[in-house]
Amino acid sequence: MNTPLSWIKAYVPELDVTPQEYTDAMTLTGTKVEGYECLDKNLDKIVVGQILSIERHPDADKLIICQVNVGTETIQIVTGAPNVKVGDKVPVVLDGGKVAGGHDGGPLPENGIKIKKGKLRGVESFGMMCSIEELGSTRDMYPDAPENGIYILPQDTQVGADAIELLGLRDSVFEYEITSNRVDCYSVIGIAREAAATFDKPFVPPVVTATGNSEDIHDYLTVEVEDENLCPRYCARMVKNIKLAPSPAWMQRRLAACGIRPINNIVDITNYVMEEYGQPMHAYDYDLIAGHKIVVKRAAEGDVFQTLDGQDRKLDSTILMINDGEKEVGIAGIMGGENTKITDNVQTMVFEAACFDGTNIRLSAKKIGLRTDASGKFEKGLDPNNASEAINRACQLIEELGAGEVVGGMIDVYPVRREGKRIPFEPEKMNRLLGTDISQETMLSYFKKLDLGYDEEKNEILIPTFRQDLGCMADMAEEVARFFGYDKIPVSLPSGEATTGKLSYKLRVEQVAREVAEFCGFSQGMTYSFESPKVFDRLLIPADSQLRQTVTIQNPLGEDFSIMRTLPLHGMLSSLSTNYNRRNKNVRLYELANIYLPKSLPLAELPEERMQFTLGMYGDGDFFDMKGVVEEFFDKVGMHKKLRYNPEAGKPFLHPGRQAEISYEETVVGYLGEVHPDVADNYKLGEKTYVAVIDMPAMIPFTTFDRKYTGIAKYPAVTRDLSMVVPKEVLVGQIEEIIQQRAGKLLESCQLFDIYEGAQILAGHKSVAYSITFRAKDHTLDDQEISGVMKKILNGLQGLGIELRA
Repeated sequence: MNTPLSWIKAYVPELDVTPQEYTDAMTLTGTKVEGYECLDKNLDKIVVGQILSIERHPDADKLIICQVNVGTETIQIVTGAPNVKVGDKVPVVLDGGKVAGGHDGGPLPENGIKIKKGKLRGVESFGMMCSIEELGSTRDMYPDAPENGIYILPQDTQVGADAIELLGLRDSVFEYEITSNRVDCYSVIGIAREAAATFDKPFVPPVVTATGNSEDIHDYLTVEVEDENLCPRYCARMVKNIKLAPSPAWMQRRLAACGIRPINNIVDITNYVMEEYGQPMHAYDYDLIAGHKIVVKRAAEGDVFQTLDGQDRKLDSTILMINDGEKEVGIAGIMGGENTKITDNVQTMVFEAACFDGTNIRLSAKKIGLRTDASGKFEKGLDPNNASEAINRACQLIEELGAGEVVGGMIDVYPVRREGKRIPFEPEKMNRLLGTDISQETMLSYFKKLDLGYDEEKNEILIPTFRQDLGCMADMAEEVARFFGYDKIPVSLPSGEATTGKLSYKLRVEQVAREVAEFCGFSQGMTYSFESPKVFDRLLIPADSQLRQTVTIQNPLGEDFSIMRTLPLHGMLSSLSTNYNRRNKNVRLYELANIYLPKSLPLAELPEERMQFTLGMYGDGDFFDMKGVVEEFFDKVGMHKKLRYNPEAGKPFLHPGRQAEISYEETVVGYLGEVHPDVADNYKLGEKTYVAVIDMPAMIPFTTFDRKYTGIAKYPAVTRDLSMVVPKEVLVGQIEEIIQQRAGKLLESCQLFDIYEGAQILAGHKSVAYSITFRAKDHTLDDQEISGVMKKILNGLQGLGIELRA
């Protein structure tokens, strides 16, 4: 939607703003301005000049020397224009002035072209006469401009006057982004109403006066609407004694600024009213309407109709057509037909202004592959009460421009009149919703500026039919907010018991999972919740496994998407496989997604949905890197002290000797390990791949974000190294558990710093070394205390068959 500011000012006469002020204010009140173009950009010192004399250039056959009166003086201009003569009045750019572009009509320079006095083939020239292209415009906007030459101004133009002002180029064209619910703003009047309310200026819409001679249109034409659902209103008027001619300059300028090429007075009037009122119109040649009858009905299946653009359109029974007594003459709301188009020989015509079902127009335009300005407006759902006003405005312009004689009366098929709505006026609720304290009087003043009424007795807002977007209290609160000013609304939380201002506990834990994964170099992935039953074979899941008890989708896209997943590994391994086969190195992915476990089969109730935190990687890193990521996560959610790892996890899809079940206080919360080589082959993974899965519902009860501050230790720490010979089957986790139990409160930390297996170690054993740090909070430890604690630790370790290394 484009509008020139001059057209808006025609209906808001007191509007006096710069283009940027207009852009900012209209955008803030909800009529978003995408941008604007100043038509006088790069035009400077251009006046009306009159050619007093012309003589040939002594040294150039194609150049002439003109003496031009520019009001304050007579200057000499050398030009090659072929169309000028003595007495012509032309736009002249003076020395030091600027024009927008060159005469070739090419792309306009960003900063225009500066004109300076100089010599052309030895003869001085003190300015330049301009073509319409040099003024930054086109022949579409100025059809009277010559194709190749200087633009000639009317003879009654005042010499020395501002040529830019006279040509209507002291204007700006604005481009808007109008949302589909604001149908009223697909018109200049609608935009002007918003501008008047925005700048608190009087809104002066055009006054439509009565038109028509003493005849009655019903004596000439009949209209029948067979499908009232698709055509709730149809208005028709007639014009006799048509006099085709160019439309006046002001109308041509406004249409061209909106991107519509002027054609003639009749066509221009229909386009003008469409832009002004947002109501598309169409004109038919009355003498070509068979039976002088119009019938609005659906097309027959398989009909072929030729539209005004000369194209044959294949129709079906869902497309609404305008017919005469014998044939189809137009596709309703989209385009008229070649068989009744207005030609230069037209004598009498029928004006149509109707309201069609927006959904049907949109679907019909798509089916026939033809979308027009009219269909673009109709598909938004127009106000049927606007049709009569628009057609009367068109007839008024016909009479004012002397384009024909309007026949009296109007045919108006409108079986069910659309009435406006009433919304209770609830200022207290609006203020609570907005967090404001706006008075009732201020709210009503906003509504009045928007042409909304108020029934004081019933305390109701009266909504006119052109505001189809207003339907409830929240809509009215939005109207108040946009004119009060969003920037003036104070910051406040919505009221209500559920408002805590933070994420739920479950979401906080999930947020920590994302942060830890991404900090450790993992990228988030998203995979489908539905997959193929063949997944279990690829993952080596036993035939009798509970995991094969799945929720089956009733209407799947195919077998590959026919069940809901019961474990999250297929999606993760598929994503890793895709990356591997695209030669991506060192890939790390994570996902937070549900699995679906049926409580019984066949389903009698909804399945259990369990959130799984899944990590997968290949490339740089091994089992212990993955374990480190898992422990980082558990540490962040307060679960670092009681984690246990059981290598007998029994997961068939993981390597038998490189997997572990993760438990916390005897509750299994997940597992991790290297993917089984056969599974890796099934997924075409050529590198060792590691995965970890954490069951979020199982672990969340043990999490905590409570943290207690402890100050810097006042007393020194004591460190002891412990080097042991340990049976291979003993896990370091068992060793650490005994150290923690036996050391008690004095233990600050124990760090594993060496594991060694080799010829120097007893067969079936390994060497393990720990650095153990002790510290007391209230005193300095002595050797006797440390020795006692170390003895307890060693006694506990002996129970596992562990001996100190010599």
